[in-house]
Amino acid sequence: MGRFFPYMLLFLVLAGCRQSSEAPFLTLETTSVVFGPEQAGQTVSFRSNADVAVTSSHSWCMARIVSGNSSSVIEIRVGPNPVVGQERDAGLTVSAATESVVIHVKQRGTDAFLFVDGADTEQLFTGDGALRRITVNANVEFTASSSHEWCRTEILPDETADNLNISVDRNTGIKERTAKVTLLASGFDPVEITVQQEGVIADQPGMTVKGWVSCGSEPVAGVVVSDGHEVAVTDANGVYYLPSQKQTGFVFISMPGNYETDSRNGIPQFFQRLEAPAATVERKDFALTQVNNDRHAVLAIADWHLANRTADLAQFNNCLTDINGVIDSYRAAGVKVYGLTLGDMTWDTYWYSNHFALPEYLTQMKRVNTVFFNTMGNHDNNRYITDDRMAEQPFRDIIGPTWYSFNLGKIHYVVLDNIQYINTGGAQGVIGNGNYNDMVTADQIAWLKKDLAKVQDKSAPLIVAMHIHLYNQPNVNNAAAVHLDNGQELISCFDGFASVHVLTGHLHLNYRVNASATLMEHNTAAVCATWWWTGNTGHAGNHICKDGSVGGYAVWEMDGKNAEWYYKSIGYPRSYQFRTYDLNTIRITAAQYAPSANTAYAAKVPTYAGSYAGGNTANEALINVWGYDRDWRIEVKENETTLPVTRVSVKDPLHIISYECQRLNRNTDPTADFVSGNSTHFFKVTASSAVSTLNIKVTDRFGNVYTETMTRPKQLTVNSE
Repeated sequence: MGRFFPYMLLFLVLAGCRQSSEAPFLTLETTSVVFGPEQAGQTVSFRSNADVAVTSSHSWCMARIVSGNSSSVIEIRVGPNPVVGQERDAGLTVSAATESVVIHVKQRGTDAFLFVDGADTEQLFTGDGALRRITVNANVEFTASSSHEWCRTEILPDETADNLNISVDRNTGIKERTAKVTLLASGFDPVEITVQQEGVIADQPGMTVKGWVSCGSEPVAGVVVSDGHEVAVTDANGVYYLPSQKQTGFVFISMPGNYETDSRNGIPQFFQRLEAPAATVERKDFALTQVNNDRHAVLAIADWHLANRTADLAQFNNCLTDINGVIDSYRAAGVKVYGLTLGDMTWDTYWYSNHFALPEYLTQMKRVNTVFFNTMGNHDNNRYITDDRMAEQPFRDIIGPTWYSFNLGKIHYVVLDNIQYINTGGAQGVIGNGNYNDMVTADQIAWLKKDLAKVQDKSAPLIVAMHIHLYNQPNVNNAAAVHLDNGQELISCFDGFASVHVLTGHLHLNYRVNASATLMEHNTAAVCATWWWTGNTGHAGNHICKDGSVGGYAVWEMDGKNAEWYYKSIGYPRSYQFRTYDLNTIRITAAQYAPSANTAYAAKVPTYAGSYAGGNTANEALINVWGYDRDWRIEVKENETTLPVTRVSVKDPLHIISYECQRLNRNTDPTADFVSGNSTHFFKVTASSAVSTLNIKVTDRFGNVYTETMTRPKQLTVNSE
């Protein structure tokens, strides 16, 4: 009933100690007071020239006179009204000599309630039988019922704090099961509690990770499951077991074709983290959603290098417009779209100084309108750490596994980490030099062999994504040496596959290597172009890579077992596949392209310009075909005369004036890793005249034709196309 003032029901308090010859009077501020259902107090002021007393008609309502130097009030206190929805009344009689006034006190009844705290509306039980008590907040009578016999309810006495028992029988099946507990009371909407109980998967000797793979409530058989070392396949009941030592900290499924998982932060959740000790059995289930992705597109995007510098985030907004536009166009055509990074999403040098690391990359990545499978790059390591595994830990913590596989439609994809990180000189608070070995570790090679052994259709394309290139850039005769330290060992893993495509980045160049009849590498230029430099504020205002490719990404179009691809330049249509130069007009000088350079830096321009420093009067045209491979054709006609086309290894003149000359113009040396280098996707023709028009026709391996009518003379500017 609550606490009340320690005074009797009837009491008298003198008000105004002096006697008066005046007729007695008594006036009150109000004669009506209303209270809510809770215990509370109010005051009513009064005036009188006689002694004043107050009495109450009910014990739940108390009053007393409180007199001060300048005022007198009646202090009224009420206890809580325990009756639901029922108002109660009391009268306070205030008397002064022959005068009396009644104060009418009303108190509302308690509001009815019936609810369960949000956290208690979802109850998860293990497969074993169990009983759990929860609190139902109610001041009305209610009933509880369950939708299934295996889940039972019992309402306990009101004075019990946890007043509802929910008990479940042991689940003898593999599947998770769900029941609904419903609470009913007159005048209230039903209150539902969802009860979920895991299925039971029996332990097996030596197996430390187990689980169930399902779609809806049905098992999915034949799904490959791995911890990055061991590989298993779900049985007819969708169950798997792994004898895992839990070295990678993950268990993941090789997402089967025509299924998807949920995503979080733009990353498909095909993996779960293992947290218990190696000898402790953990259960990890995977839920799939059925889709049709036999026809799909993959955007392979290399070398983001986001670091909150060189106006990279503003430039990335332009990239987003392009990327999302491509995604939207495929979706409008009914094609599923996925993203695949090729490493170096961040720039480790600036993780700490610019406070821009993997979490900030995720913020930007989520702005792309699709999910991403991510690949580890050398710049995605922690530059304070000198241990390969520990330097990768932020990637595992924030992104996920560093090697894994998945399937889209009929095509098997593998993602590898081919950086063995050394980082000499690194220490807490000290940036190391970031050195590493270019190799796929032995653990990954062993896993890869097991994973590929589970692929049933080896006639379908196999896509392997990794950051560092497998082969060096080919020469003009298409010969290319293996670059990766253990590249031949990796290549041997692909034996038996009819069509293997290795997708790499790292170099900020475009090139293709037709290594064999069954193996092709696609080194993809960078979405950041030259580390966002040429588009930096006040610089060239374009977006090109070291080989003259426009910054962009590769688009892979998959239809059943058929794979086609093209390079998509940011800000240009799909048809933009080459750029032409009129060498007669190209002479790279400090006066024209670095006019603000001082004498010392102006003197460096010829070194960077190379063969473009002295000019050319041979009526030659240069064609940069960045998507070229040996199955492309380049044809050039001058009037009706077909000109011989020669493949050459040269630097791109537009990149020289867009990066090197821009840096020299600011009296700053260009960064060695960023300067132009020779590339072999260039082609040269010699015309008969300096002013003739050339008709250029480029045909890719899929029969797509790209053309340009090249009007000469054609000047070289930073806006050249």
